Amino acid sequence: MTKQTKQTFIKGAMILLAAGIINRLLGFVPRITLPRIIGAEGVGLYQLSYPFLTVMLTIITGGIPLAVAKWIAEAESQGDSIRVKYIFRTAMALVTLLGILMTAVMLLGAPWIIKHVLPDARVYRTFIVMTPMLLIIGISSVYRGYFQGKQNMIPTAVSQIVETVLRIVASLSFAYMLLPYGLEWGAAGAMLGAVVGEIGGLAVLLWKYYRDKHLLKQASSQLPNQHTPKNVPVFRRLLGLSIPVTGSRLVGSFSYLLESILTARSLAAAGIATGVATAQYGALQGMIVPLLLLPTALTYSLAVSLIPSLSEAAARGDNSLIHKRLHQSMRLALVSGAPFVVIMALFAEPICRILYNHAEIAPMLQLIAPVGIFIYLQAPLQAALQALNKPGTALINTLIGAIVKLFLIVKLASDPDFGIYGALIAINVNIVLVTVLHGISVLRFIGFHMQLTDFTKVGAAMIIMGAAARFTMNQQPLTYEWINLLLACAASVIIYLILMVGMKIIDRHDMIRIPLFGNWFK
Repeated sequence: MTKQTKQTFIKGAMILLAAGIINRLLGFVPRITLPRIIGAEGVGLYQLSYPFLTVMLTIITGGIPLAVAKWIAEAESQGDSIRVKYIFRTAMALVTLLGILMTAVMLLGAPWIIKHVLPDARVYRTFIVMTPMLLIIGISSVYRGYFQGKQNMIPTAVSQIVETVLRIVASLSFAYMLLPYGLEWGAAGAMLGAVVGEIGGLAVLLWKYYRDKHLLKQASSQLPNQHTPKNVPVFRRLLGLSIPVTGSRLVGSFSYLLESILTARSLAAAGIATGVATAQYGALQGMIVPLLLLPTALTYSLAVSLIPSLSEAAARGDNSLIHKRLHQSMRLALVSGAPFVVIMALFAEPICRILYNHAEIAPMLQLIAPVGIFIYLQAPLQAALQALNKPGTALINTLIGAIVKLFLIVKLASDPDFGIYGALIAINVNIVLVTVLHGISVLRFIGFHMQLTDFTKVGAAMIIMGAAARFTMNQQPLTYEWINLLLACAASVIIYLILMVGMKIIDRHDMIRIPLFGNWFK
């Protein structure tokens, strides 16, 4: 990889952040529109397919893209370009084989899975339509791992944007066209749009890879004649790196699948009809959780850039750089996520009414909003554990959180006094517990911890920001509620940023790194 193409940690993170923000904002187009086309119950059918898809994708990809990114980053730091081709080819062959096998399992086993695993039989068509995504996403993930290992985040960013745009257009179009045939067909149409989007994202990665193929040819000309001896340890080490991460992610994926199943069954035990339970689950996973995850555009970009950066620093034994990168990630995650927590907690009702036309789901958003901070801090901590060769610790932490969450879902959601809010409480406990365990693990391994003053300053700024937002909203200076909401959010965020600068949590150097706008602060 040329020096011009390889990006610094912060620049790579900011490129992915820019793409992530665009994707999150664009992604809310179907989030807002789809419930208006197929309703909360249709969204529930659409969402019920995803937990099973997530499990299958974890088996196919798991830790392979991360292992590819980590290993290529290590090879780059050591000037060893010979193994890059072997790593890529071995990973691609493994993912393709697993993708074909899992697709066959899903297609052949669909009737049994729908009857015995998923809680609503109407999800069958959506389930069948989504099966091509296994192979498509699997192949895309290897390409993304390759580019991330080279610390070139542009192909990943562009492919994400293309995938999102195509998914929006196709999902809404197909859902609208197929809805007259029934609610389950409308949900299947939305899923078909997701397949179209993934095809577009893969096409971008293929184009970028083969455009740069002359670089690979230069590397291949240096390879030794004996290919087989090199290939065997590559395969073994690839499995050695990816299996622990796959195990950790499988815990999360199975937890997500069991969460959907146990939530539906617990709501039924509480006396809630299947259709109502599906609608409530659709509201939680299709409307509330995406709002909470909006700031993860940043935490995802930080985590993706952090893994090769920390791996490279660890390979050189540079502990000071490891601490510096991790502190940058945690501070950015905290500072960027805090304003969203304030806004979602204060304005849950107008947000749900304006976006979804479902003000009755606002209490869900109010209940889950405060734990958003823990979500935003969790991704950099988990990335650090993986980059520092401690994926087994991340697995144990995730497993503990999953067991506690599933126990609480069964205990609380089956109680008529709690219902869907019992599941929400269980999710909150899981988020906080796993983040705290990750933090303790990172502290134990490398002695890293966030500075208490950072939390104190950000907490004070959140209180002041919240007061300013509430005051502005209460004045109702304009006619339309959505304009007043935007005005209150904008005014309070400006005050928050001024406080962040005044408290020296962020400075001019942080602003310079922002793509497009950074030159303004030089």
